[in-house]
Amino acid sequence: MIGIFYFYPMVQALILSFQSGRGNNLEFVGFDNYIRLFSDSNFLTSVKNTLIYLIVQVPIMLILAIFIAVLLNDERLRFKGFFRTAIFLPTVTSLVAYSVVFKYMFGADGIVNQFLLKLHLVGAPIQWITDPFWAKATIIIAITWRFTGYNMIFYLSALQNIDKSVYEAARIDGANAFTQFWKLTIPLLKPIILFTTITSTIGTLQLFDEVVNITKGGPGNATMSISQYIYNLSFEYTPDFGYAATVSYSIVIMVVLLTMIQNKIGGDKR
Repeated sequence: MIGIFYFYPMVQALILSFQSGRGNNLEFVGFDNYIRLFSDSNFLTSVKNTLIYLIVQVPIMLILAIFIAVLLNDERLRFKGFFRTAIFLPTVTSLVAYSVVFKYMFGADGIVNQFLLKLHLVGAPIQWITDPFWAKATIIIAITWRFTGYNMIFYLSALQNIDKSVYEAARIDGANAFTQFWKLTIPLLKPIILFTTITSTIGTLQLFDEVVNITKGGPGNATMSISQYIYNLSFEYTPDFGYAATVSYSIVIMVVLLTMIQNKIGGDKR
């Protein structure tokens, strides 16, 4: 079943990436599709947008997840179960449902603009959906809201497995809370940080639902992700499944390269 449902489609997609044509009328074109990538302005725009999401959103999300996990790991905190559940709930929320809610919340007359106007933080409604910069910011806020709790669970689990005597010894040696966090917590979380960085990178490179349901890739192509471009090539534009498969494999190549870099930087040779 693994061979049929995993490896066979992967091999077929790879073969398809060397073909081109409309619909099912495909012919072998060698590496022409891969060469076409470098001159395709829509593809380059989608890559730029996706990398912006990756560079900006992933670090913010992981830092928030670590910070929240440390707070929730405090034995003195009351109602820990409630807070853990509340922060994790966005992860199990329907992608389409929460995207639609965000679209209305960040609309020109949405609750976010009303709140900012009442506090006199802005003089006019922010065009969250129709302005290229703010549209990207809306996507980043949405995926951060959804996946911070998911990563927080990994960090919280790792923190609960750290022997408390390590921190007791540090306190006896005079280490303050910040020193304990920087010199003990972060190094001990290093394997989990590497794991969440890699999985978050893969997830961001495959970003689709939020972009399609909140901004539809607009304004123009200002928020279009690589996965949305693959969808457009297959179903919105004149179907070109061969080139769509090529763009799909570009994600595979980027994931492999970024994972190798992250393992090189954050991996432990021991």
